[in-house]
Amino acid sequence: MKVLLDTNVLLWWLLDDVRLDDAATATINGPQNEVIVSVVSLWEIAIKVRIGKLEADLEEIERILNQEGVALLGIASAHLRALGGLPIHHRDPFDHLLIAQAIVEDAVFLTEDRQAALYPVKVRDAGRS
Repeated sequence: MKVLLDTNVLLWWLLDDVRLDDAATATINGPQNEVIVSVVSLWEIAIKVRIGKLEADLEEIERILNQEGVALLGIASAHLRALGGLPIHHRDPFDHLLIAQAIVEDAVFLTEDRQAALYPVKVRDAGRS
């Protein structure tokens, strides 16, 4: 199964955070799954670091992703076309683009965002209830 990580899920996985549930961890670590991280998430992290909302080292994140065999997904015009056709159920532009990418890439979107299920994307909940 192809799995696209939401930014929060990526950070929780990297930090071994208790907010990431066991099933989500198993999905990410499962050798049968193709786990992908979007440059959109790296962009979101970079912005949050820049404005002081987050402490993170992008080089370290990229090193770990490479070491773990996690593919980095760029932004393609097909993703932007899909984005243009999405309804607006909430105001997070990063999530909108990640959802569009998951749709185009036929990937499950691993997220704790309950609103993601309002979009035409395969969603798997990653957070502890």
